[in-house]
Order: sequence, then C-alpha cells, then structure tokens
Amino acid sequence: MGDFFVVRNAAIRYTESNRRTRVQWGTDQDHGQVNHMEQHSETKIIHTTGRNNCGGRCIIHAHVRDGKIEKLTTDTPQAAGDDVPLCACVRGLNYHKTFLGPDRLRYPMKRVGRRGEGKFQRISWEEATDLIAREWVRIRDTYGPGSRYVNYATGISAAISGGSLAKRLLKLDGGYLGYYNSYSTACIRKATDLMYGTCETGNSLSDWLSSNLIILWGHNPAETKFDSETMYYLRRARKKGIPIIVVDPRRNDTAEQLGAEWIPLRPATDAALLDAMAYVIVEEGLQDQDFLDRCCLGFDKAHMPEGVDPSECVLSYLTGEKDGVAKTPEWAQDITGVPAETIRSLAIRYATARPAALVQGFGAQRHAYGEQGARGGILLACMTGNVGVSGGWACGSGLCTQHPWVDMPEVPNPYPMQIPTYLWTEAVVRGHELTALDGVTGGAQLASDVKMILNLAGNCLINQHGDINRTAEILRDTSKCEFIVCSDLFMTASAKFADVLLPGVSMFEAENITQPWQYGDFVGFNNQVIEPLYEGRFEYDWLSEVAEKIGLGPQFTEGRTLGQWLEWCYEDLRHKEPELPDYETFKKAGIYRYQNTPVRIAFADQRRDIAHHPFPTPSGKVELFSPEIYRTKFRDFMPAIPRYVDPPEGPNDPLREKYPLQLIGWHTKRRCHSIHDNNQAMHAIDPQALWMNPADARARGITEGQQVLIWNDRGRVQIGAHLTDRIMPGVVALSQGAWYAPDENGTDHGGCINVLTSLRPTPYARGNGQHTNLVEVRLAGEP
Repeated sequence: MGDFFVVRNAAIRYTESNRRTRVQWGTDQDHGQVNHMEQHSETKIIHTTGRNNCGGRCIIHAHVRDGKIEKLTTDTPQAAGDDVPLCACVRGLNYHKTFLGPDRLRYPMKRVGRRGEGKFQRISWEEATDLIAREWVRIRDTYGPGSRYVNYATGISAAISGGSLAKRLLKLDGGYLGYYNSYSTACIRKATDLMYGTCETGNSLSDWLSSNLIILWGHNPAETKFDSETMYYLRRARKKGIPIIVVDPRRNDTAEQLGAEWIPLRPATDAALLDAMAYVIVEEGLQDQDFLDRCCLGFDKAHMPEGVDPSECVLSYLTGEKDGVAKTPEWAQDITGVPAETIRSLAIRYATARPAALVQGFGAQRHAYGEQGARGGILLACMTGNVGVSGGWACGSGLCTQHPWVDMPEVPNPYPMQIPTYLWTEAVVRGHELTALDGVTGGAQLASDVKMILNLAGNCLINQHGDINRTAEILRDTSKCEFIVCSDLFMTASAKFADVLLPGVSMFEAENITQPWQYGDFVGFNNQVIEPLYEGRFEYDWLSEVAEKIGLGPQFTEGRTLGQWLEWCYEDLRHKEPELPDYETFKKAGIYRYQNTPVRIAFADQRRDIAHHPFPTPSGKVELFSPEIYRTKFRDFMPAIPRYVDPPEGPNDPLREKYPLQLIGWHTKRRCHSIHDNNQAMHAIDPQALWMNPADARARGITEGQQVLIWNDRGRVQIGAHLTDRIMPGVVALSQGAWYAPDENGTDHGGCINVLTSLRPTPYARGNGQHTNLVEVRLAGEP
C-alpha cells in the first residue's frame, strides 16, 4: 500500500492488487473517475441499471470514453415500444455525479478516536481482513453465534449484496442473530399476513384502468419512485377520466402531478378515518354482505369464532354497541381533522364506485399503531366487495409477485433466532432479556446481547434509525457492542461509528443483477462500466479473504468468482423461467422484459369459490377478527379487530401541551433514502427545509426561509423554514434521508429527521413508528 500524493494536479495512486502494481489517474474535474491512459478511443455505450434501494430499477446507458463516464442516458417510450418505459428520474441521471465524486472513501481504515468521532488511520487490506477475522472468531467463541448481527442495509439491493454475503459466511461459521421485517413495510406486511394469510394482495397495475375510483392512501409514488409502472398507469387512469383521491397530511407531488383531489388528515389517525368510513357504509347499507358472510371472519356476531364473545365483532365496535361510542364521521372529525361531510362523502363514493381501488402506501403504516391503519384499509376493501375483482384492490401490502427472485443458493442458519429489524438497538443493550413479546422468534429468549455488527452498504446504523442521539450513545459504549465493521462509499454518519471502515464500489464498478421491488416484468444487469476507484472492493472480495483466514474459504466461494456466481444465479433463474435468453445475450442488452405476463387479480379464486379455494389463514377466511391476537398476550396491547387506538405522541397525547406540532417525514425526489445527499447539485431540486403551514408559522413569528429550531426531548435540528398551504395546520414535515450534521452542542444542521424520531416500536409488528413525533418550533436564536 503506497501513500497518496499529487503530481501536476493529477492524483497518482499505486495499489497492490493480485500481486501486481497499476497506475491510475484522475482529477477533481473527473469526479474521481479513472482513466487508463488510453487516448482518443471511441465512446462506448454500456447498459446497466440502478442497484440501490429504489423501486424504479431504471435503465441506465453509460457513455464511456477513455475509462471515463461522459454522460448517462436512459430508456425512452420509443425504445420501450409496447412495454412500460423504464426511464430514469433526476436521481438516476445523476448517479455518476453522486457516486464518483472526490468524497469517496479511498482505502481501508481502523478507528483511532472515540467511536463516532470519525477519526481513522489508514491500514492495508491485509491488516483489515486480519483484524476482522480475529474479532469474528473471538466474539463467536466468547459470546456464541447469536452475538453476531448483520444490520439492515439496502445500499446494494441486488442479487448479491454485502449483507447477504456476510450472512452466508456467518451461516457457515455457526450462525448469527437474524432479523425479519424491514424499515419500509413492517406494519403493513404483518397486518396483511394476519388478515389474508399472505402479502400477495395486489392486482396487476394495468388493472387500475378498470377502476371507477382510485384512492391513494399515504402513497406518493411520484417522489418515492415506487417502480416504473405505478405513475405510468396512474397517468393513464387520469387521462381516461378515472377520479383519483390522495389522503395524506401533505399535498404531495403525486397529487400535484395528477391533479388529484387532496384530503388532508392528522398523522397517525388513519385508522379513525377508516373506522368512520366503515360506519357510514353500514349506516347507508352499502356493504357487500354476501362477501362478508362467505369470505370473512368476525364482521358481525353471526360470523365470530367459536368460544369468543360475539360482541367482540367489528360491527359492534363500529355501531358503539361494545363501548358506547358510535364511530360516526363526527367522532372521527375531532380526531383526524377531516370534516365530517368529507368523511361521509368519501365513504359513499368509495362504496358506490365499484369497482374501486383503495391503494395503501407505506407512509401511513410507519406510525405508532401503524398496523391498525393497514388493517382498516383491508376491512374497507372487504366491506365494499373490492377483493378478488377486476378494478378493485384488496388493500394491505399489495404485493404482486409474478416472477421468482434471483439469489444465491440458500445456506441454512444453524442459529434459529430472529428479532424484528427495528429492535437491533435493544438487542445491543438488553438482548439477553428479549422474549417472544418483543418479537423474538426461533426460541423463548435470546441468550446474548449483540456484540458484533456488520453494517455493509447501509446508513441505518445511525442516520436512518430512530432517535439518533440515543442510538449514538448506545454505540459509543464499546463495552456493549464490541466490534463494528462498515463498508461504504462515503464517510456517512453510520461509517463514523465503525471500528474498521472499508471502501466499497459503486454500481459503475462491479457487476450485479437487479429486479424491481414489486411491479414490473423484467430483470436487469449491472454491467461494470469503469474500474474500481482507489482501493475500493466489492464485499465478496474481502469476505472471501476473511473466509480463508477462519478456515472456510472453499465452502464460502465454492471455487467461484463473483462473475461466476452471478452466472450461476442467472442460470438458476433461467431454469425457472425458460423464456430468458442466454447469459451473454442478457448481459449485453442489460435488460430482459418478460413477454405475455398475464394480468393477475388477487383472490379471484377465493371470491368465486371459497369452499375449494380458501384464504391461506387458519380459518380459511379473511380474518377481520384475529384469533391469533385475541388468544395471546398481544391482546393486552393490540386489538383483535381493525380499530383506532390513540397513539403515543398522537393528536390527543397530553404531551402536546409542551410539543404542539406533529412531525412527519417523506421521501423526497432528490434522494433515495440517504443516497445523493452528498451531491450538492441535487440540493436545488428540493432544498432541505421544514414544511410548515403559514398559520403555524404566523403564530410563531416565522417567515419564509428563516432558520428555525425544531426540538423535543430527544434532540434539536436547525434548518430553514418553508411555508406552504400544501401541509395541514398542526403538522410539520422534514424529508427523510438528510445526512446528520451535528455541531459541538449536538444540534443537527443537516435537517436529519431522526434526531427527533422515537425508538418506540409498534405494538404487534414491532416495526418503526418514525412518523409519530411531537415537536415545537421557534426562530433559531430565540431563547
């Protein structure tokens, strides 16, 4: 390993790789890209796709000359023909400016300061893998396999990722503490599976063109880039004249672009609005009683499980028979802030438009009691008979998996226990105390706290996790988690907490295979565009070295290179999908679009003939009433039916006397989670600012653009204010993903919402409730 020095404004680097030396150069103007001293070559177009955690999976054409990316282009409607265009948004077209800048991590380092300070010393790759192997074995032998944990990370969301590779090696070495759920969908997936027995509840998106009404509930695909199909078909639906309604505390970009009707509601009150809509549907006699009687458990007294008090049914709750409070629009108005006449109108429109699609996004379920809003949507879909019909939508998670996933061969984990993703900080502090009531599966109780974390291509170690100040305090204590390895492209907030910090490679510097999140009938290939920058390495390379050092090299690699593994994965998929072309043809094209994929209508068979096609639940029906919850300890803090529960830090929490504003986040069009925040050119697209209703601003003497302080008991953020009628009064919002940038007093100036969010998990899924927060705001500098 040589030192870094500068000659004639060109950065010269000598690296030892495969026992040979190579010279590479690049200037700041090259954005850190590498030229191989080849001159006057022709521009080549190399096809690739996005591989980070963005649903778009857009087509990227890299125009490369002399080993340098000149520009990026993307798919066009003309090139797509009859298929949905896989067009990159502004994020995709700026990948090279984000990933290849001068702020890249350049070589392996070890921590020399206090954990979290970001002070590191350069070491060689040999030293790095020696240290990792030594700690890997020490922690295994001292605390057992369950003390090792691979943190949730989605910087590489492709067939082969650092996280999946680390888990493979840990499985071969006795196992590790696993996780389930995700930061994105914990509540809605748990609720959907609880009621339907599956998360595959979505119709093909082209079927929306058969709807008479589309309601987007907490769904903002225009900014989130959920996939390439959602906005495509919503625009077509709008052009066809199908009414579209957006329910959200913000008038989001989706509502703006579609010219949709906006119904604002207070955060964390979705279940109350859905309850009142259900009441109106019953009051007006608009329910599909036949579907409820044949296909559902627990709607009314006549369809309750044996041995359960019939008054526990949904109908008794809605009418107030059970608790003396009818769930009328007037009742919900006081909770949600939505006028009673609007609630009544929305309910009648949805119930009479049949078929209609109420499509739930993931924002509404990232709240305290987020499970209940998801369950309430499913209840409405069943009540209105919109399940199993063309133009309808069964609600819930809405998965519509048409093709198998690309993956390496499964290696079983010898250690069976898992925790909910969001509880990893609890597993560090008190893992030995966690039980089934905390969401532990695979055994009664964990035997160890987490002592080693591998955080590879992810920013959830700090930036994207809740309550940053509390999380940082936990991780600074090296007597708790004793060893942290991070692999990344940049010195993120999470990277600063590494004991060993390793430079990774971007999507342009390695091969991979990608598939869309949920919707889209294609598979993409990440062709390598340029050589790895500096000493960056894909995780497979250094994990193979660690495997050798702990005596598991042959088992880990099975004698294959990364490229050979990708070919193996593709051929395995091709065995299941014979229409796929040969591997080299696929690589050269960079994309394969499946042909003649049939339109799917979820639960059509169950609706038609439930006797021969039961739902995959214990009862064989949609479980509007959950025997699983009712007959377990979860009953103590989770209702057995869909119904509103006042959340902590919600609109009725007494804490509002101190912190009167509800704070939510959203996915901005300028970032994919926290990716792109280091790209200063992207900041102008959507400047980081606190969205605030003008009425709330006037009450605090705040005007447009002024610096404000946002605070609660967890932390403080200083950022500019953006005053807009596109957010309802009493609610403020910060887009998620801004990089945490604290000053010497701990006040964040980057606009990172997770300084203010809670580590409190939701009651049943044990998911994140990071959108349920109370804060106060004042002008910066005021006492």
